[in-house]
Amino acid sequence: MSFQSQPKAPARMIVAILASLAAAAALPASLPIDAASLARLPAASATLTAHGQSHVCTGAWLADLAAAAGLPAGEALRGAALTTLIVAQAADGYRVTFSLGELDAKLGNRPVLVATACDGKPLSQADGPVRLVVAGEVRAARSVRQLRALQVVGLP
Repeated sequence: MSFQSQPKAPARMIVAILASLAAAAALPASLPIDAASLARLPAASATLTAHGQSHVCTGAWLADLAAAAGLPAGEALRGAALTTLIVAQAADGYRVTFSLGELDAKLGNRPVLVATACDGKPLSQADGPVRLVVAGEVRAARSVRQLRALQVVGLP
């Protein structure tokens, strides 16, 4: 009876795996969505169109919130960093994802607002206290109401 050993992975593959794990370890577990954290960011606005009605909402860009938390942006957003996702979760468990690449102004340039008010008024209990507004989307399926968490996930 003979045993065959498995071929060893090339050194480059091992280095890539270690670099990916190191990059993932440096990611924050979540992004803050409290009023104080959002107030420190530049003010922004976007139009939410849902159920045949349009609303002008205000808050801060998700890309600014991610950058303030230390996630890579601009020229630093390359390689393994492009596998980083932000998972938005609502109070009822509804979840959607955004990649850092789609949020970045030089790549996907998808504006996503973390809104605290619409039409000049704080969000209602049914929508807030914080919600996402994904500007320009035909369906508002990723404009998460009653946002409770923004988790950061690095894919292996």
